[in-house]
Amino acid sequence: MSLPARALSGLLLLLCVAALVGPASLRGQLPDTLDGRVYQALRGARATVWYAPGDSVAAEAVLGFLGDQEDLPGLPTGLPAGVTAVLTHSAAAFDQVTGGRVPEWRAGVAIPDLDALVIPLGEGRSVGDQESRRVLRHEWAHLGLHQSLQGLRVPRWFDEGYAQWASGGWDASQAWRLRVLIALGRAPPLDSLSLDWPRDRASAGAAYLLAASAVAYLLGDSGARGLEVFVDRWRRERTFDGALRATFGVTTGQFEDDWRRHVKDRYGWLFVLSHSAVFWMVLSLVLLLMARIRHRRNREHMARLRAGEVPDAPAFWDEGNVEGEPNDPPRGVERPT
Repeated sequence: MSLPARALSGLLLLLCVAALVGPASLRGQLPDTLDGRVYQALRGARATVWYAPGDSVAAEAVLGFLGDQEDLPGLPTGLPAGVTAVLTHSAAAFDQVTGGRVPEWRAGVAIPDLDALVIPLGEGRSVGDQESRRVLRHEWAHLGLHQSLQGLRVPRWFDEGYAQWASGGWDASQAWRLRVLIALGRAPPLDSLSLDWPRDRASAGAAYLLAASAVAYLLGDSGARGLEVFVDRWRRERTFDGALRATFGVTTGQFEDDWRRHVKDRYGWLFVLSHSAVFWMVLSLVLLLMARIRHRRNREHMARLRAGEVPDAPAFWDEGNVEGEPNDPPRGVERPT
């Protein structure tokens, strides 16, 4: 699965990943030293935030943000709970916590087995802007979904799609890219999104777009209420396919066929072109060319008009000028004023 890098302009959404990292990688490192620094903890009602010296302000902001989170759509009230949030101060510290298995493009990682989320604070990122808060909400949604399902296996596309949808990371205006992927045969089956998330940013962006659009389509009519019924049945029946069939009346294969058909019908080629950066670049060049042609025609038209104008001092004014100054008009002819 690949997507040209230029097709990802404006798609820098939440490049986050829910990684399955071994328990020892986190429990064995905290609260011990990470990359040469001893981490401290701030404890709240729903989360404990671990941070390096010098990051206390960011830790307080994260603790307050997580403590104020509204209930996740479709999930029981109060989930997730007992979360450990780690704000790593360097790339080396992040790799120590996660075992070095998370791609470089990550903006955050959730570790559902440990009810933990990790944010690489020391890599030029902050926790105060809107995008960073969306990352936190994204990882929070991963943990809430897994706690609600009580250890059940969650299909990767649904896991990532739900986190995008619940965190507000799904941008429908970007769905035209799916039309291109499907047309080029580069949109893989939903269940082919394996636990090994793509290592390159372009493929990851395509995978997030695919997952988020599928969940948005699944919940398009029923919304949070349909999701609540679905998750409840999934938890009781212990099977994703059975809950999907009982709630939405389709099998996994039927749903995927319906979703692909929806993408093709909803996002036609005219829609694709109107949202494509290439389209706007070509349109800009056409408008620039038209402006240059118009400017040239105007110059030629002005040149023709000036060629037909009477000179300021016609040659006949000098005919018969016998006396007076050289430029005096002939007698009986008034000098123009």
